[in-house]
Amino acid sequence: MANSFATRTFTTLSGLQPNMANLKVIGIVIGKTDVKGFPDRKNIGSERYTFSFTIRDSPAHFVNAASWGNEDYIKSLSDSFRVGDCVIIENPLIQRKEIEREEKFCPATPSSCKLLLSENHSTVKVCSSYEVDTKLLSLIHLPVKESHDYYSLGDIVANGHSLNGRIINVLAAVKSVGETKYFTTSDRRKGQRCEVRLYDETESSFAMTCWDNESILLAQSWMPRETVIFASDIRISFDKFRNCMTATVISKTIITTNPDTPEANILLNFIRENKETNVMDDEIDSYFKESINLNTIVDVYTVEQLKGKALKNEGKADPSYGILYAYISTLNIDDETTKVVRNRCSSCGYIVNEASNMCATCNKNSLDFKSVFLSFDMLIDLTDHTGTLHSCSLTGSVAEETLGCTFVLSHRARSGLKISVLSCKLADPAEASRNLSGQKHV
Repeated sequence: MANSFATRTFTTLSGLQPNMANLKVIGIVIGKTDVKGFPDRKNIGSERYTFSFTIRDSPAHFVNAASWGNEDYIKSLSDSFRVGDCVIIENPLIQRKEIEREEKFCPATPSSCKLLLSENHSTVKVCSSYEVDTKLLSLIHLPVKESHDYYSLGDIVANGHSLNGRIINVLAAVKSVGETKYFTTSDRRKGQRCEVRLYDETESSFAMTCWDNESILLAQSWMPRETVIFASDIRISFDKFRNCMTATVISKTIITTNPDTPEANILLNFIRENKETNVMDDEIDSYFKESINLNTIVDVYTVEQLKGKALKNEGKADPSYGILYAYISTLNIDDETTKVVRNRCSSCGYIVNEASNMCATCNKNSLDFKSVFLSFDMLIDLTDHTGTLHSCSLTGSVAEETLGCTFVLSHRARSGLKISVLSCKLADPAEASRNLSGQKHV
């Protein structure tokens, strides 16, 4: 260990035995779950809280640790460190783990033991990276499974239903990280969801969903098109709504960011070489627009200002975002010549050819068929007191959130202006009046 630890005696994780006392262990946190509350059977009407994490001190050894206690203690302890931190644990209780029961929900570890932390006897201290041996810090980039033991995204799609419900390993690059969506469950518990789009040499886009705050925090640190991940023990499912395979981060999952393995380095070189050619263009609709954080859109425009902005930015293809207070003046869903629902490729999101039902982007030949899914695809008119925006694109699922618009120059749209609705909800009358009166900035 580093000099500051030279006088300290640590028990290695490989040397743990049940009922050992007065221990001090050090390791890097490679996985962590959210805090959860459960009814306390001994005190009816109250709750006990718990969370768990996984630490590692060598390439071959890592163990799970868990703590139970009151809400304040557990939440305070959980908030004190994150995945990637190095911690010293003093006086944990060492117990033999029940492999069959515990590894159903916790990461599989090579150790026969687990650590239990108590408020009265155990302590957890976060170490500064400057204090810790670099060999210990480097373990965060080493997958907990063999580097070659994984499915490519193409393998998952090709195997389809046969992998439904399976827990496997995946090596992939990060294409985009969506904004976090918050919700309340039927029993009034708060929840969150974040969708990450993955890709590799075999698939251009694949959905991975994070439901817990810890994995979402980790995902938000990833740089799209620059980050590779190795997800150990991730659940693969068939999404009936999208008609495609997806991945879900579960309590058993340990995700290694930018793994230091030959296979990951090959994929990293691939994404760097293809960074420009793989950028999505303005045809990708809201099926992939979860990567846009609606909370960052604050500029308010009128129709007149948008038209002026289009003229000012003529020739520029970069999208810009804003809020428009307007009403839908045309919503034509009865005209037989208007396509309201279209098939899109489950891999890349492009509209497929109606005659062949094939994706021109992914399917270079009929042997490379990708599944499709139905998606709303319609044009609407938006009108305010200054004018009307014709043929605005309304696609995918429109949530009841702030109305956001993407403004992209397009020769196919009227006046060279392409409008895509990202979100739509009823506006507060006072807020709308306040923003519309005297608004003249562009």
